[in-house]
Order: sequence, then C-alpha cells, then structure tokens
Amino acid sequence: MHLDVLDLRNFYYRSALGRGAQKVIRDQLVAWWPNVKGHTVAGFGFAVPLLRPFLPQARRVIGLMPGPQGVMPWPAGHPNVSVLCHDTLWPIETGVVDRLVLMHGLETSENPTALLDECWRVLGPGGRAVFVVPNRAGIWSRSDNTPFGYGRPYSMSQLEAQLRKHRFVTERSLSTLYQPPSSKRVWRKFAGSFEKIGHHIPIFSTGGVLIIEVSKQVATPTRPGISDAVRRPLKVLEGMTAPKPKPETARTRESS
Repeated sequence: MHLDVLDLRNFYYRSALGRGAQKVIRDQLVAWWPNVKGHTVAGFGFAVPLLRPFLPQARRVIGLMPGPQGVMPWPAGHPNVSVLCHDTLWPIETGVVDRLVLMHGLETSENPTALLDECWRVLGPGGRAVFVVPNRAGIWSRSDNTPFGYGRPYSMSQLEAQLRKHRFVTERSLSTLYQPPSSKRVWRKFAGSFEKIGHHIPIFSTGGVLIIEVSKQVATPTRPGISDAVRRPLKVLEGMTAPKPKPETARTRESS
C-alpha cells in the first residue's frame, strides 16, 4: 500500500534524516546520468526529490504520483510538473520516456507485475530506468522511522529476477544508505563517514536501499522469408545448365 504524500513530503523535505537520504540517493542517480539534455525524464511514486537536478537540462520532466498516495505540486516556485495517475495506467504515450525513476513505487504497489509492464510501455527503445527499493538485508527496512520501512523489501537477486521477467536488462546496481535510520544529532554528524565506509569496506555491504539501473533493449525486426529466398533458388531454374559462349562463325571472324 502506498504511503501518504504528506508523510513523504515531511520526511524528505522537513527532517534532517530525510534530507540526508535524499542527497545520498540523488547524488548516485546524477553520477549515473550526468547528462540528460534533450531527454524526457519521468519519475513514479515519490521520485520528485531525485529529479530536481534534471530540470535545467531535460527536455521534459514529469512527476507521476499514484492515486492512493496523493499528489502535491512540484517543484516549489516553478511551473507544476506533478501528475496524479492510476498505478498502472499512466497519461504518457508509448515509448516517449528516455529516463525513468521509481522510488516508493514498486515495493508499495499492489500490482507490481502490471506496474512493470507500464514501465516497459512508456520507455523508448534503449531507454533507462532506475529502481530504488528497500534492501531486505538492511536496517532501514526494519525501521518505521522512514518510508523504506514500509512495503516489500527486496534482495538484489529478487529485484533482478523480477525485472528480468519483464524483459529489462540490468546495467548496474549497488546498495547505499549505510548511515543509521535515526534523526539523533550524533548519528547525523557522522552520516557522511558511514557512507564512505560502507562503500569501501565489504562488511558494510548491506546498505539501507538497493539502486538498480536497467535498460529496454528491443531486437531489430527482420523481414521473414528473405534469407530462405536467398539460400534456395527458384525451383523453375533447377536442371538448367549454365549458359555457354556462342560458337564463332565466319561472319564474326570477318568483323573482328
């Protein structure tokens, strides 16, 4: 079940813990997608905290928010790009999205199969999608203090398998959010250190969230029958001998 948009807004924009989590995840997304010039970028769930860096350069940015969650105007101080939509029926034409981000969308969906089908539909050939979900092995999925403590947490193998069933190709993946899910000042003070340690020491490989980038690869269609026609000549030609040169006559000798 989707969380309420007001609770999500309060966490990501009005709490130190939420702002810290937003920065960690957003910085990773921007590192993967440093240039989205001319692209259509869409987010589903509550992905808008991650989309702000793309506003100046993307051709279009769309913030899709599911009906059970509710919607809020975004971005503040700019023309609204947020849209309230059905979980599995988005007001976007087929194949027009170049970059898609889901956060608090997949793990809270009541119909993840149909949701992933919708993701596939709106992505164009070669398009990329990033899914941000709670890590089953991390402590964030065990805490009710954050939105990542709700919904279905995943292991990386579970997430990859589910995306593969929907024809997505995994490009890269990682875990992040190694800082404790606590708003206490002492933990916030060392949040950056926890992130650095977690990315370099294998024992801290169980970050709070999993981030995976996938692509939509579409095979180039071929015209049926062409190769068979080339390999097999027409049967009406079978049995015919190869043409021979015309015999030389006296007239041809005189002309030469």
